[in-house]
Amino acid sequence: MAAEPLLYIVEDDAAFARTLQRSFEKRGYRVGVASDPAALETLLAAEIPAYAVVDLKLGQASGLTCVRTLAERDAETTIVVLTGYASIATAVEAVKLGATSYLAKPANTDDIEAAFGRGAGDVETPIGDRQTSIKTLEWERIQKTLAESDFNVSETARRLGMHRRTLARKLEKRPLR
Repeated sequence: MAAEPLLYIVEDDAAFARTLQRSFEKRGYRVGVASDPAALETLLAAEIPAYAVVDLKLGQASGLTCVRTLAERDAETTIVVLTGYASIATAVEAVKLGATSYLAKPANTDDIEAAFGRGAGDVETPIGDRQTSIKTLEWERIQKTLAESDFNVSETARRLGMHRRTLARKLEKRPLR
């Protein structure tokens, strides 16, 4: 690992990206910031990072595309998905595509850096005995369908067989960021 490891932050919230960038630079990282998959491609044309933090929802685009792109370029890149859209379905997909960790917002620099160090899974992680509630199952189904339809609310509502306004109200009740 170089004296200053390269980190790419793929985040469409400019203020949050800037905060993360400053924080990681203070910790000795060189940081590149992209707000969408096209901007990430531009960064990757110059240099491949050792680490990446990718937001799951990038405007109308899916961060999962960026995870796949990063993993295809270099399987050794440590990729952390950071999201306000946490669900089991998107966590599984992120890991399948090459992410090494998946963190729900709010997460800070300490959480992200700790995730960089956790390359392998932890067999000592406790297994909960509480069953998943109906509301949680519904929320995860909505999130999975949202991800599958590239976060298009109208298409998600159609696939779920619900009215678009009903889905919009459900999404408003649980803030996604």
